[in-house]
Amino acid sequence: METVLIVVLAVLLAIVVSAIRILREYERGVIFQLGRFWSVKGPGLILVIPFIQQMVRVDLRTVVMDVPSQDVISRDNVSVGVNAVLYFRVIDPQRAIINVEDFYEAVSQLAQTTLRSVLGQHELDEMLAERDKLNAHIQEILDQQTDHWGVKVANVEIKHVDIDESMIRAIAQQAEAERARRAKIIHAEGEMQAAEKLRDAAEILGQSPASLQLRYLQTLVTVANENESSSIVFPLPLELLRAFGNSDAAPAAGAGGSQ
Repeated sequence: METVLIVVLAVLLAIVVSAIRILREYERGVIFQLGRFWSVKGPGLILVIPFIQQMVRVDLRTVVMDVPSQDVISRDNVSVGVNAVLYFRVIDPQRAIINVEDFYEAVSQLAQTTLRSVLGQHELDEMLAERDKLNAHIQEILDQQTDHWGVKVANVEIKHVDIDESMIRAIAQQAEAERARRAKIIHAEGEMQAAEKLRDAAEILGQSPASLQLRYLQTLVTVANENESSSIVFPLPLELLRAFGNSDAAPAAGAGGSQ
């Protein structure tokens, strides 16, 4: 009799112990009663009726998922390998358990197909230069699809865009040609600006013959100082001789008038 009582007490104790569940702050328990949804409980200490109720734990923390590398053909027919990282969390435990068999696997497969679909609509240059825009686009699509599962996609980041060696060389040649083009444009713009300044200076000097003479003499002095040991032959403009002739004649005319 005592043995039977001990067995009964042990069974009751096991049932009581099995009915006790402790959920952490970041966990929730989805309770099913006789196969039908009953409630979502937690965190803390909860009781589950053995054989009548079952509980499924759901972690509410943000999950970091590494999306495997995907072979993508861009819009300009370049084959690249792209991988990304995905951040998501469960916001509705009931839908995450009831509406999808395995929300983790479902999000993983959806992220891979969406990554290939979205990047295939863009050219290689956009993949390399506009990652923030592409990240936001992929995140928006995933968030709309996973909302029915009670999952919130917080962020998507493209990590690597792997390109073939031949394509890397082609991109390097393209970048070098682009730099050469910009250098030629800058040089041409500088020449045009210098020509405009020279034209303005010529117009100013042309309005004042004395300024032109002074500029010519200044140039002679500069060249002579730079070539002290050499003989230099300078052409002498007729305008300069006329200017000196006029300057000599002016004092002479002045002297005759005084007599």
